[in-house]
Amino acid sequence: MADYDLIVIGGGSGGLAAAQRAALHGARALVFETGRLGGTCVNVGCVPKKVMWTAAQLAHALHDAGGYGFDVAVGGHDWQRLKTSRDSYIEFLNGIYARNLDRSAVELVRSRAKLQGPRTVLDADGQTYTAEHIIIATGGYPRVPAVPGAELGITSDGFFELERRPDRVAVIGSGYIAVELGGVLRGLGSEVKQFVRYDSVLRNFDPMLSGRLMEELAAQGVEVVTGVVPQRISRRDGLCLDAVDGRNFEGFDCLIWAIGREANTRDLGLEEAGITVDGSGDVPVDAFQVTNVANVYAVGDVTGKAQLTPVAIAAGRRLADRVFGGQTDRHLSYELIPTVVFSHPPIGTVGLTETEARARYSPDALKIYTSEFVPMYHALTQRRPKSAMKLITLGEDERVIGCHIIGPGADEMLQGFAVAVRMGARKADLDDTVAIHPTSAEELVTMR
Repeated sequence: MADYDLIVIGGGSGGLAAAQRAALHGARALVFETGRLGGTCVNVGCVPKKVMWTAAQLAHALHDAGGYGFDVAVGGHDWQRLKTSRDSYIEFLNGIYARNLDRSAVELVRSRAKLQGPRTVLDADGQTYTAEHIIIATGGYPRVPAVPGAELGITSDGFFELERRPDRVAVIGSGYIAVELGGVLRGLGSEVKQFVRYDSVLRNFDPMLSGRLMEELAAQGVEVVTGVVPQRISRRDGLCLDAVDGRNFEGFDCLIWAIGREANTRDLGLEEAGITVDGSGDVPVDAFQVTNVANVYAVGDVTGKAQLTPVAIAAGRRLADRVFGGQTDRHLSYELIPTVVFSHPPIGTVGLTETEARARYSPDALKIYTSEFVPMYHALTQRRPKSAMKLITLGEDERVIGCHIIGPGADEMLQGFAVAVRMGARKADLDDTVAIHPTSAEELVTMR
């Protein structure tokens, strides 16, 4: 008989969710984790990022306050105080995760784990543990390019270790992490240049979103430098970025690599267990999170699919429901996953982009609705940024297959509309919903 019903390798969001749900169904579960509980999201991702985003939002609000009659004099910002408070909050969350494991009767082993086969795990001291089912939930880590001097830069992990705010920052990358970190630094007073390989940020998002954000970045003083392929990093007058095309950019206090993430699959013994890893280092899984080896599963960022914390949690819980809860067809659909970019202003998006919709369907089958307006928040401010929204509908009944929002409140309003899209809402359903006035969200139910 195996020692456990389930062993989970990795104490991040997906692994913990799977273990605790399995325990709720009566399974004997064990989690291996060497670092702080909660994984990337809690420690060096979503949660501390949102704290920093809120600080930058407050900085913007202080500048806007004059329009509403406040005589506000900002005496500066204490980065170290913010970091200390943020780190204390994260430590508090780590404790909550540990207590939740105790309450769930999930055993925690503070050791690196290595597979010795499809049912056996070895800890760092050579002790073996066996289980009928094993989940790989080791997450990922920030990618650093193989260029000379790359080690002079930091990643998103290093961003959260900064003891002081750098004055001049180079952000390399065009994805959501790049725009989020660059936006935070700019909002709190840094001079920011963002270097992108192609012609814009967020190229995989709807063109309306990336275009509107490019305009707002420029208005906020973030210089987006396009067509940059890094060749080397050196230290001359500060940090210097040399591009392949011969351009040189100098004088940075800090350079942040935000060019994507890689699966944390090294030294896990996957080969010994016969588990396939693809060319990117990700662990391929089927619709039920099963690897190529029966009873060995993978959830979260290690799979390379929809690298979002709620996705990992949902996949882990559904897997436990199926394997230990008797819900035989329970699994996560990776269609219509909503997501938010905590840029300034925030972005909310679910479903197909216009580019994807036009590639998948006949143009005659699509109808696109858009709205662009100055949100009421900015009615009295000196800044006059525009919010923008888009609904993409399909067929004669105009089923909504894409919803895209950029502007204040986009992060909060998307959740409800994501429910509607997932339920198959038609444009008429939105039209028949009484608007809440005065809000930005009402634009989504009044488009013509």
